[in-house]
Formats: sequence, C-alpha cells, structure tokens
Amino acid sequence: MGKIRTRILGLEEVEEKQKKEQKEKRSQKKAREKAGKHKIRAQGLKGGERMVEVEVKEKDIEKMEKAKELIEKKAETKKLRETKRLKKEKKRGENYKKARKAVDKNKKYRLAEAVKLLKKIKYSHFDESVELHLNVDKVGLKGEVSLPHAIGKTVKVQIVDDKVLAEIEKGKLDFDILVTHPSYMPKLAKLAKILGPRGLMPNPKTGTISDKPEEIVKKYSAGLLRWKTEGKFPLIHQTIGKLSLEDKKLIENISAFLQSVGRSHIISAFLKSTMSPSVKIDLEKI
Repeated sequence: MGKIRTRILGLEEVEEKQKKEQKEKRSQKKAREKAGKHKIRAQGLKGGERMVEVEVKEKDIEKMEKAKELIEKKAETKKLRETKRLKKEKKRGENYKKARKAVDKNKKYRLAEAVKLLKKIKYSHFDESVELHLNVDKVGLKGEVSLPHAIGKTVKVQIVDDKVLAEIEKGKLDFDILVTHPSYMPKLAKLAKILGPRGLMPNPKTGTISDKPEEIVKKYSAGLLRWKTEGKFPLIHQTIGKLSLEDKKLIENISAFLQSVGRSHIISAFLKSTMSPSVKIDLEKI
C-alpha cells in the first residue's frame, strides 16, 4: 500500500500551504538526486519481504569501480606471469633442439640403430645414463632380472642387526635394499612408518626376508634388478646402463630386461639418455 498523505479540505489557505510543502519536498528530492545520490535496490529477496532502498554517493560508486578494475588488473597480471613461466619451462636449449631434429618421431628404430643414434646425438660433458621406458598393458606388473652387464650404479644392500635398527630410528637410511632374518621382523614392524613410504620395508614377495640373508646380499650385489609399473599407470622406467658402455653390452642388457617384462605385455618401448629426446624402438626387429 502506498504512502498516505493527509490534506485538510475546505480551508483554502491551509490547503495551499500543504501543496506548497509537498512541492518543496519534491524539489529537494530531485536536487539530492542531481547532487549525486542513487538508489540501489537489494537483490535476492523472497516473496513477502520488503525492498529496501539504499542511497549510495557517486564517490562511493567510483571507488567501487576503481577497486573492481584493480582486482581485474591483478588477476590479468598473475595470469600473464604464469603463462611466461610455463613458456620459460618449456624452452629448450639449442643442443637439445639439434638432437631432436636428428630423431625421426614417425620411425621405429631397430635396437642397434637406436643405441648408435643416442651416442651420435650426445652433447653433454658427462657419462649419461641410458633409460628404457615401457608402455605396458596393465598396472601391477613386477619382477626381477639379473642383467648380463653392470649398469654403472652401485646398489647398497644392508642386513638388519641391532646397530642398523638404531640408525634407522635416527633417520639414517644409508642403503638401497634392506634384507633381514625373520627373527628381526617384530622389531622392524615398529619402524614401518619410516621404511614403508620409502619402499625399503623387507617383504617375502621381494625376497628380502630369508633365513640366509647373506645369500640374498650376494644376489643383489651381483646386479639383480627389481622392476614394477608405476602405482596408478601402466608404465615402467628403468636405467639400463651408461652411454659409455659398448653397444653390444647395452643391447644385451635391454634385451634381457624386455624378456623379463614379457614381449606380450609391452605395447611400446622408448630408449633415451639422460639429456636426449626419446627414440621409439621397433619391438618386431630386435
């Protein structure tokens, strides 16, 4: 219901006075609007609720607009910086670009060709590792293999005793593989939170729990490799030797590893060195 205005009828002087007051009020209202005041209605009210009029000065509106522009400018600057950072990360050196041009992405190379190519495009000043990357048909594949030639990496194998347990408690893990006698498993169970996340906890499935741990140490020291797919993806990554290793020895190591995984499980295989682009292997012509 609209606002009710009372007016006394019959008295001309009083009636004229009321008309004059109402006219002045309307004039004052228009003057305020011209002076820079605006009405903004509240949004999102439910049925039955009254709309509230809020008067906002022109200066306040200008401040809000400037604040909005400032926020948008900051967001744009942040986005630009992020784009520049990504472009910088993707940028490759001239040596890498040259090496990449020497590799045909659409070609599958024979193993001997791939090894020769990696040595030919080498541009670093250190002895790079040779890496084998496999796409396989399922997650959960794992196994072990003794390569015919050393890969150039020394594997530290440690047998559990009281001294080793004390070092583990201090956070000192100076080994790659931990082997234990079954009698030490209750003590090792207390250290599972330290060893488990690092994949160092002895396990019957990996053969690291034995009545004769010395024989297990000899086995791993002789060059035994344990391999498995990534936790969530059907991918296997393995260092297979050094680039300085003879071509024949590298090929024999790669062939032994592929045989261990099983040709039927391998969808595609790629060979690369530490700094080089990858070379696709022709699995039918090894």
